[in-house]
Amino acid sequence: MPETVSLEIGGRTLVIETGELAKQANGSALVRYGDENVVLAAVTISAKPREGIDFFPLTCEFEEKMYAAGKIPGGYIKREGRPTEHGVLSARQIDRPIRPLFPEGFRNDVMIVSTVLSIDPELDADVLAVCAAGAALAFSDIPFEKTVAAVRVGRDESGKWICNPTLPQYETGGVEIVVAGTADGVMMVEGAAKEISEEDFLAAVEFAHTEVKKIVAAIDKLAKKVGKPKGSYPAQKPDADLAAFIEKKFKDDVAVAMRIIDKTERNAAFAKITRDEAIARCGKKDDEVKAKLETSGSKDFDKIIKSMEENELRVMVVDEGMRPDGRKANEIRPIWSKIHYVPRVHGSGVFTRGQTQVFTAATLGSISDEQRLDWIIAVPNKRYMHFYNFPPYSVGETRPMRGPGRREIGHGHLAETAMLPVLPSEEDFPYTLRLMSEVLESNGSSSMASVCGSTLALMDAGVPIKKHVAGIAMGLILHGKKHAVLSDIQGLEDALGEMDFKVAGTVDGITAIQMDIKVQGITIAIMREALAQAKTGRLFIIDKLKETIAEPNKELSKYAPRMIVLTISPDKIKDVIGPGGKIINKIIADTGVKIDIENDGRVFIASPDGEGAEKARKMVEALTKSVNVGETYMGTVTRLMNFGAFVAVLPGKEGLVHISQLAPGRVEKVEDVVKVGDEIMVKVVEIDSQGRMNLSRKAVLTGEDPSGPLRSGEPPPRERNGSGGGGRRRRE
Repeated sequence: MPETVSLEIGGRTLVIETGELAKQANGSALVRYGDENVVLAAVTISAKPREGIDFFPLTCEFEEKMYAAGKIPGGYIKREGRPTEHGVLSARQIDRPIRPLFPEGFRNDVMIVSTVLSIDPELDADVLAVCAAGAALAFSDIPFEKTVAAVRVGRDESGKWICNPTLPQYETGGVEIVVAGTADGVMMVEGAAKEISEEDFLAAVEFAHTEVKKIVAAIDKLAKKVGKPKGSYPAQKPDADLAAFIEKKFKDDVAVAMRIIDKTERNAAFAKITRDEAIARCGKKDDEVKAKLETSGSKDFDKIIKSMEENELRVMVVDEGMRPDGRKANEIRPIWSKIHYVPRVHGSGVFTRGQTQVFTAATLGSISDEQRLDWIIAVPNKRYMHFYNFPPYSVGETRPMRGPGRREIGHGHLAETAMLPVLPSEEDFPYTLRLMSEVLESNGSSSMASVCGSTLALMDAGVPIKKHVAGIAMGLILHGKKHAVLSDIQGLEDALGEMDFKVAGTVDGITAIQMDIKVQGITIAIMREALAQAKTGRLFIIDKLKETIAEPNKELSKYAPRMIVLTISPDKIKDVIGPGGKIINKIIADTGVKIDIENDGRVFIASPDGEGAEKARKMVEALTKSVNVGETYMGTVTRLMNFGAFVAVLPGKEGLVHISQLAPGRVEKVEDVVKVGDEIMVKVVEIDSQGRMNLSRKAVLTGEDPSGPLRSGEPPPRERNGSGGGGRRRRE
């Protein structure tokens, strides 16, 4: 039997189990939540570090199996392959709060695999995976300093905070924030909101942390009962004598290099601080240190220099009030931006902040271009997509270029989330939108530069977004009991600092947020200070964006497709499509448009030019328009019979003009009045129960009422099937 602990979270019972599944792993935990949600996490560790490794190799995987939702994968391949975007983002949410809590210098491989075994499609399991991973580590023999858990926060219709809301509740409350933490502090925040205020955001985090602490307490309670003793895994630390020598010999070099404003020049200065230079500086009394330098390689040397850089940064920023590039703590780097940078794309913008530069292109497409999602949770298809690319030249490096990694996917998702609240609805702007941000130069905060570039590109494209959105990355430097919060951090401050806190939003509130830290928790007070400083910086950047483009362009690019939206009766859809798609394909071939028809009767017509779209619109309207008795139409003669002429008044709608109704006088032969292809005005005088129409040209010419017997007391002859043959029927 498994050992369990349970508690109430968000109105559902959360049960944490261990001891029954995955027992060959170093630790495992099964989390059950409510009636349908089950997630298993298993953690394993290598017996010893890989030879020569100089970093902590943590791998986190989030396995989404379609069976968990009772589904079979769509498409030809019926086995799950690469993780979905949601799977990648969920794996990142496990990694980010857990990684900082392993011991300094720990180098053994650790792997955390979280598998969703069962799921309510309206409830995201990512936070359950964080809880399961935190519990598995707590139960294992792997050295891990504090227990981690996570919850999601939303709002109900009354504005009250709710824990672990369903997907529909995200939309109702306009807030969706994931908070992970320990009993002592918050480790990670990520979320989206419809322009939430800073104070409301902090209230959401405080509410979430209260729930997190309940889960942590439950896990710790069970760990005391069933947890394994922590194993002995020695941390790798540089030799103390070697560290003392290097700190003495290179203290001034690090201090000078750290104060060089330009990134390229600073990197060049640091590049001169090498192990070979350290060996060259060894004196006659330093033979022992020299031997260590020659045998230990450069890795210990690099670690010591990095530690010196971190300490120097703390002294500069916290004690001296000076940042590496000479800015004040709340100062934003110089900004310039341009729109319509290239001619062929539908919209484009370049946003440059210091040595960070992003080019974003916006492309408009039809509704059928939206991204179809086959996930285990019930999410709608995406009509707005944002992708982020980080080529190696942006940081002056050479490396192989592969597909997007987890970082690229995460940054793209964050920028996408930031823009969603200001996008026009599908009804107001029936387009699919795809934005691509190319990082051309990077020295920190490229994801937030992508948000700014998206605003420029969308407005340049003529997309009627409601407001400007800007983003800023905040940093934190700790030195003893003192700290400094930094606005618009650059790469060095991100790499050596304790926090990367990204905040995006409009003048009225926050739309997206992401916080990662490298210490064991952060206080609400520091978060409040960072948010206030971020708001000031965000408003400053928005003013700069407004100087470039104050509002969306009124006209779309001449290269963008023109879109017309019609609404027809759903029972008329078959008339537009035709047998085997014959009719709709002919419209597309004749006009060069793209047509998408929704089940509710909405028809989306996209064309490179307005003329083609308008022509297609008329053709669709004609196909779906009803013919009414008493109305007059310009029709085309399609066939001649000895008893009259058949006339098409609308596409697919044909009626008979009896020979007696062709002209005011007596007509001997139909051919004497009309021929095939003639256009004539006719009036609808009757539609029978089978939909067959009697038409009159005579009524149009004379204004007479043709009701009653049409010829010598005898009704006009009609084809029984409306398409050929003779036959008569009597009018009752």
